Amino acid sequence: MADTVISVPEGKQPRSVRVVLLALMIAMMLAMLDNMIVGTAMPTIVGDLGGLEHLSWVVTGYTLATAASTPIWGKVGDMYGRKGAFLSSIVLFLIGSALSGMAQNMGQLIGFRAVQGLGAGGLMVGVMAIIGDLIPPRERGKYTGMMAGVMALAMIGGPLVGGTITDNWGWRWSFYINLPLGAVALALVSAVLHLPKKRARARIDFLGVALLTVGITSIVLVTTWGGTEYAWTSARIMELIAIGVVSLIGFVWWQTRAAEPVLPLHMFKSRNFTLMSVIGFITGFVMFGATLYLPLYQQSVQGASATNSGLLLLPMLGAMLVTSMVAGRVTTNSGRYKIFPIAGGALMIAGLYLLSLMGTGTTRLTSGIYMAVLGLGMGCLMQITMLVAQNSVEMKDMGVASSSATLFRTLGSSFGVAIMGALFNDRVKHVMAERAGAAGKHMTEKSAALDAKSLKKLPPMIREAYQHAVSAGTHSAFLLGAGIAVIVLIAALFVKEVPLRGAGAKPSAESEDAAPAMPMVEAV
Repeated sequence: MADTVISVPEGKQPRSVRVVLLALMIAMMLAMLDNMIVGTAMPTIVGDLGGLEHLSWVVTGYTLATAASTPIWGKVGDMYGRKGAFLSSIVLFLIGSALSGMAQNMGQLIGFRAVQGLGAGGLMVGVMAIIGDLIPPRERGKYTGMMAGVMALAMIGGPLVGGTITDNWGWRWSFYINLPLGAVALALVSAVLHLPKKRARARIDFLGVALLTVGITSIVLVTTWGGTEYAWTSARIMELIAIGVVSLIGFVWWQTRAAEPVLPLHMFKSRNFTLMSVIGFITGFVMFGATLYLPLYQQSVQGASATNSGLLLLPMLGAMLVTSMVAGRVTTNSGRYKIFPIAGGALMIAGLYLLSLMGTGTTRLTSGIYMAVLGLGMGCLMQITMLVAQNSVEMKDMGVASSSATLFRTLGSSFGVAIMGALFNDRVKHVMAERAGAAGKHMTEKSAALDAKSLKKLPPMIREAYQHAVSAGTHSAFLLGAGIAVIVLIAALFVKEVPLRGAGAKPSAESEDAAPAMPMVEAV
């Protein structure tokens, strides 16, 4: 079958492409809803299955699997065709969802969440790479903005849905709810998405994948266990650091020699691609840390139910939605984008610092304003990073560019949850032991993630100590996030703005970051 080029006027896509985009939006909603639903239900899940020390692992296991599988999905799509890879990732994600809902203990839940993560790695990469195939760079800003809007809508609806399900049906339905939505996504993608079939003779770089996976896992284990399970200077932590460093150095060395490298290093010769990778990493670090610990603060300190804590995230997620849509539209109309990562970095720093000021007496109105500031910052960054990364590489690397951008964001989220979680746990245990003595220490060892109903059953002195402990933990976590977010602002200042091309435009020879002509692709 010969490949044909979609050539349409700027600003107007054929009906077939619009149908494909609708199917992709549903798939994106599938991936994002799960994170948000589970995030809101997490205190109840942990209270049922185990203690606070397991909280970060339910998320870390998922994100580690996502990170490990992301480069594979991107490369498989480039080599063998995106549709098959995309459908396979949806099926794997749904299997993990069903198993997670049936988990009987925390160990099973973490393992099944890892299966979910393997599928999720292909969902995010598939959506963005397919958009990169179908839409010209200049028009892509509008559609990536729409995808960011879908993500924000999922973040808004996810906590509400998750809270409602947790309060009324039980936390297991937080996973089962993925099944009908996934079935719809499978049917639509199967019916409307038709891309040219590919057949590559080269093999997947499995050695590169193995080295990257070992390196990522080792480093995240260091951030998770260091200072909690093991002392930072313990033999186990030193071993993990050594394994991680050696594996990542080996990965970089092997990528210069592999026939089909899983992460082609030549992409990093582009200044913009490298900077967007850094910005995406920090955005993931901040975003997932905030969405995990804000509901915990709202339920434990402000006394919100699981449902209400989801609603109380609306200021942050609503601001993110509006800003993402505006950023996408402005980028499409003007072809320029540098202002958004700069503004996003500044707003993110301000929002995180304000959130670090919250205490036991902070009102919901005040915390809502603080969250809105953070949401404005994240909205400026959500999809601009993907757009600029895709525009900085050749079309043959579209899949690995999309997977790399997704990988760095996923790694950021994994490190963010692990590092912020370790800091949070340490502060909670310290303050509880300081304020409530042996009783407080015993409570945090058993389960420090209490929902509002369980909190009310505690003696007044223990309850007050617990609220102060959670407040101290969130203060430390968000203050750390504000410091890390400074890197985003610094990186954004060095972005080289290259106006995005419209359909049919020739790449500019004036910039190393100029993207090549549009790909050959057939849709429906």
